[in-house]
Amino acid sequence: MKRLTLLVLLAFSFAPAFSQAAGDSLHLMEPAFSFGKIPQGKPVFHEFLVRNMGKDSLTISNVQASCGCTTPEWEHSPIGPGAQSVIKVGYNAATEGAFSKSVVINANGQEKIIVISGTVFKAPATSGPLNASVSLLKNSN
Repeated sequence: MKRLTLLVLLAFSFAPAFSQAAGDSLHLMEPAFSFGKIPQGKPVFHEFLVRNMGKDSLTISNVQASCGCTTPEWEHSPIGPGAQSVIKVGYNAATEGAFSKSVVINANGQEKIIVISGTVFKAPATSGPLNASVSLLKNSN
Protein backbone atom coordinates (compact mmCIF):
# COMPACT_ATOMS: atom_id res chain seq x y z
CA MET A 1 0.00 0.00 0.00
CA LYS A 2 2.85 2.39 0.81
CA ARG A 3 4.40 1.71 -2.59
CA LEU A 4 1.13 2.44 -4.38
CA THR A 5 0.71 5.69 -2.47
CA LEU A 6 4.29 6.66 -3.27
CA LEU A 7 3.79 5.91 -6.98
CA VAL A 8 0.60 7.98 -7.11
CA LEU A 9 2.30 10.91 -5.39
CA LEU A 10 5.26 10.71 -7.78
CA ALA A 11 2.95 10.57 -10.79
CA PHE A 12 1.08 13.70 -9.70
CA SER A 13 4.29 15.55 -8.89
CA PHE A 14 5.61 15.05 -12.44
CA ALA A 15 2.27 15.76 -14.16
CA PRO A 16 2.68 19.59 -14.19
CA ALA A 17 6.07 19.27 -15.88
CA PHE A 18 4.66 17.06 -18.65
CA SER A 19 1.58 19.21 -19.22
CA GLN A 20 3.68 22.38 -19.41
CA ALA A 21 6.02 20.85 -21.97
CA ALA A 22 3.08 19.56 -24.02
CA GLY A 23 1.38 22.97 -23.91
CA ASP A 24 4.43 24.82 -25.23
CA SER A 25 3.56 24.40 -28.92
CA LEU A 26 4.26 27.95 -30.15
CA HIS A 27 7.84 28.04 -31.40
CA LEU A 28 9.57 31.23 -32.58
CA MET A 29 12.12 30.58 -35.31
CA GLU A 30 13.73 33.94 -34.46
CA PRO A 31 12.92 35.61 -31.10
CA ALA A 32 14.69 38.91 -31.93
CA PHE A 33 15.68 41.00 -34.96
CA SER A 34 17.93 44.04 -35.32
CA PHE A 35 17.25 46.44 -38.20
CA GLY A 36 20.70 47.96 -37.70
CA LYS A 37 20.90 51.62 -38.80
CA ILE A 38 17.77 52.95 -40.48
CA PRO A 39 16.94 56.44 -41.80
CA GLN A 40 14.47 58.56 -39.87
CA GLY A 41 10.98 58.73 -41.39
CA LYS A 42 11.32 55.46 -43.38
CA PRO A 43 9.16 52.66 -41.94
CA VAL A 44 10.78 49.21 -41.79
CA PHE A 45 9.24 45.73 -41.55
CA HIS A 46 10.36 42.25 -40.56
CA GLU A 47 8.53 38.93 -40.80
CA PHE A 48 8.86 36.56 -37.84
CA LEU A 49 8.22 32.91 -38.62
CA VAL A 50 6.27 30.93 -35.99
CA ARG A 51 5.67 27.20 -35.98
CA ASN A 52 3.11 25.02 -34.24
CA MET A 53 5.13 22.27 -32.55
CA GLY A 54 2.07 20.78 -30.87
CA LYS A 55 -0.41 18.07 -31.79
CA ASP A 56 -3.44 20.40 -31.84
CA SER A 57 -4.28 23.52 -33.84
CA LEU A 58 -2.79 26.77 -32.57
CA THR A 59 -4.65 30.07 -32.79
CA ILE A 60 -2.84 33.36 -32.24
CA SER A 61 -5.44 35.34 -30.33
CA ASN A 62 -3.50 38.58 -29.88
CA VAL A 63 -0.20 40.23 -30.77
CA GLN A 64 0.43 43.36 -28.68
CA ALA A 65 3.24 45.87 -29.32
CA SER A 66 4.86 47.78 -26.47
CA CYS A 67 4.14 51.16 -28.12
CA GLY A 68 2.22 52.78 -30.97
CA CYS A 69 5.35 53.09 -33.12
CA THR A 70 5.35 49.30 -33.61
CA THR A 71 2.59 47.58 -35.59
CA PRO A 72 2.13 43.80 -35.74
CA GLU A 73 0.06 41.94 -38.36
CA TRP A 74 -0.77 38.22 -38.20
CA GLU A 75 -3.01 35.52 -39.65
CA HIS A 76 -6.10 34.99 -37.52
CA SER A 77 -6.79 31.49 -38.85
CA PRO A 78 -5.63 28.42 -36.87
CA ILE A 79 -2.15 27.01 -37.50
CA GLY A 80 -2.24 23.23 -37.90
CA PRO A 81 0.19 20.86 -36.17
CA GLY A 82 3.65 21.23 -37.73
CA ALA A 83 2.53 24.20 -39.83
CA GLN A 84 4.03 27.70 -39.91
CA SER A 85 2.70 31.23 -40.00
CA VAL A 86 4.15 34.73 -40.19
CA ILE A 87 3.88 37.70 -37.84
CA LYS A 88 4.84 40.89 -39.69
CA VAL A 89 6.15 43.64 -37.40
CA GLY A 90 6.59 47.22 -38.59
CA TYR A 91 8.43 50.10 -36.96
CA ASN A 92 7.74 53.70 -38.07
CA ALA A 93 11.26 55.13 -37.33
CA ALA A 94 9.95 58.61 -36.50
CA THR A 95 12.25 59.29 -33.55
CA GLU A 96 16.03 59.56 -33.87
CA GLY A 97 18.20 57.30 -31.69
CA ALA A 98 18.45 53.71 -30.50
CA PHE A 99 15.29 51.68 -29.95
CA SER A 100 14.28 48.28 -28.59
CA LYS A 101 10.61 47.32 -28.72
CA SER A 102 8.89 44.17 -27.54
CA VAL A 103 5.89 42.42 -29.04
CA VAL A 104 3.89 39.92 -26.95
CA ILE A 105 2.25 36.98 -28.73
CA ASN A 106 -0.70 35.17 -27.11
CA ALA A 107 -1.75 31.80 -28.52
CA ASN A 108 -3.75 29.01 -26.85
CA GLY A 109 -2.90 30.33 -23.38
CA GLN A 110 0.81 30.66 -24.15
CA GLU A 111 2.76 33.90 -24.18
CA LYS A 112 5.95 34.53 -26.17
CA ILE A 113 7.91 37.75 -26.66
CA ILE A 114 9.75 38.93 -29.76
CA VAL A 115 12.01 41.99 -29.81
CA ILE A 116 12.95 44.41 -32.58
CA SER A 117 15.81 46.86 -32.22
CA GLY A 118 18.02 49.23 -34.15
CA THR A 119 19.21 52.80 -34.43
CA VAL A 120 17.40 55.55 -36.30
CA PHE A 121 19.65 58.21 -37.82
CA LYS A 122 18.63 61.63 -39.07
CA ALA A 123 18.39 61.45 -42.84
CA PRO A 124 19.86 64.36 -44.82
CA ALA A 125 17.34 66.86 -46.23
CA THR A 126 18.88 66.61 -49.72
CA SER A 127 20.56 63.80 -51.57
CA GLY A 128 23.95 65.46 -51.10
CA PRO A 129 25.57 68.76 -50.18
CA LEU A 130 25.45 71.54 -52.74
CA ASN A 131 28.67 71.96 -54.68
CA ALA A 132 29.41 75.61 -55.58
CA SER A 133 32.08 74.52 -58.08
CA VAL A 134 29.48 72.89 -60.32
CA SER A 135 27.54 76.18 -60.54
CA LEU A 136 30.72 78.03 -61.53
CA LEU A 137 31.48 75.49 -64.26
CA LYS A 138 27.95 75.79 -65.68
CA ASN A 139 28.16 79.60 -65.79
CA SER A 140 31.60 79.67 -67.48
CA ASN A 141 30.46 77.63 -70.50
